[in-house]
Amino acid sequence: MRYRALGRTGIQVSEIGMGCEGLVNKSPAQVREFVDLMEASGVTCIDLYTPAPAVRSSLGQALRGRRDRFVLQAHLCSVWKDGQYMRTRNIEEVRAAFEDQLNRLETDHVEIGMIHYVDSLADWEAVLNGPVMAYARALKEAGTIRTIGLSSHNPQVALAAVNTGLIGVLMFSVNPCYDLQPAGEDVEELWAPKNYAAGLVNMDPERQALYETCQRLGVGITVMKAFGGGDLLSETLSPAGRALTVFQCLRYALDRPGAACVMSGARTLEELRQSAAYEEASEAETDYAAALAALPKISWQGHCMYCGHCAPCPQGIDVAMVTKFLNLSLAQGDVPETVREHYGLLTRGGGDCVGCGACETRCPFGVPVMENMRRAAELFGR
Repeated sequence: MRYRALGRTGIQVSEIGMGCEGLVNKSPAQVREFVDLMEASGVTCIDLYTPAPAVRSSLGQALRGRRDRFVLQAHLCSVWKDGQYMRTRNIEEVRAAFEDQLNRLETDHVEIGMIHYVDSLADWEAVLNGPVMAYARALKEAGTIRTIGLSSHNPQVALAAVNTGLIGVLMFSVNPCYDLQPAGEDVEELWAPKNYAAGLVNMDPERQALYETCQRLGVGITVMKAFGGGDLLSETLSPAGRALTVFQCLRYALDRPGAACVMSGARTLEELRQSAAYEEASEAETDYAAALAALPKISWQGHCMYCGHCAPCPQGIDVAMVTKFLNLSLAQGDVPETVREHYGLLTRGGGDCVGCGACETRCPFGVPVMENMRRAAELFGR
C-alpha cells in the first residue's frame, strides 16, 4: 500500500480507503472481517458517512486494540432518525449524534470531523456563520477532531469552503463523468442521461480550479463516487457509453491535484480486495488515457490529464509534473512560493525542451505540450 500526505493536516492516509455504506446490515463478525482485511491490505482511512448505529457499534468493537492504526473520517450532521439516515443542521441533533458516534466507536477522538453534504451556497453560508462551524471549531480546539472537513458534490461550494482556510480536508465526488459537468446544487443532475446526450468536451473549469486550489492551499481531497456508484464499471449503465475498470477509475481519481485517498465503497470482501489490488496493478492495467480518449460521448481534447503518456522525454523532462505546476500557477494568477520551490527541485524544466515533438505524438488528448514547456520556462525562468 502506498501512503500520501492528507494535504497539510499532518495526517498520512492510504491511497485506498474504505467507505462504510457497504457495512449496513452486516453482523459484528462480518464487520470485523472487513477491518481484518483492511489491516492486512494496509488500508488505513475509513469514512463514516453512514449514521446507522449498528455499523458504528460494530466498527467500534472491531477497532478494539488497533484504533491507532486507522484514520477515521467521521461526519457531523449525518444522523439517524426513525430508523433511517437524515442530514440535519440542528445543532442539538448534530452534537448528540456526534457524541453518540464517539461512544459507539469507543474512542475519544477522530482524525477528520467532516461537515456532511453541503451542496448549495446558501447552506454553506448557514454552516459557516452558524453553530455547526462553531461546534466543529470547538471540537478541533479541544482535540476531539484533528482537522475539519467538508463533503460536497458542488465545486462552487467546495471552492468557497476551502478558500476560507477553515477546511483541511475536502470529500468530493471525482470521476471522469462528473468532472465534465457544470456546478449545480442537485447531485442527481450529475448522472442525468439528458446531460450527456449532446456529448461533453473537456473538464469543467470550476472543477479544475477546485483541484488546483486544493493542491495549492494544502487541502487534502478524499474522493467519493470514484466508480459513480458502480455505473462507470458497466457499459450498459455508464453515461460515457463504455465501461471503465476499477483500476482505471482509481488511478484517474488519484491523478487529480490534491487527491490523497479514494474511499472505495465495498459491499463484499472481494470488492475490497479488488480495490486494494490496485496497489500491485501494472501500468497497463491502471492506464486510463486510451480508454478515455476512445469514449464515444466524452472528449478531453487539448486537456492535460497528467496521465504520463507523453513520457519518456529525450531530455529527461517530467512533462506531466511541469504541466501541473504551470496549471497551478496559471490558476492562481501568480506563482505560489510552494509551487516555485517544488518546480525548482525538478531536474529538468520546461526550458530544457528542444521541441522534438515526441511527447505530442504520444498524447491521446492532443495537448500542445511544446507550447506548455515554453510557457513554463517563461514563468519559472528555466
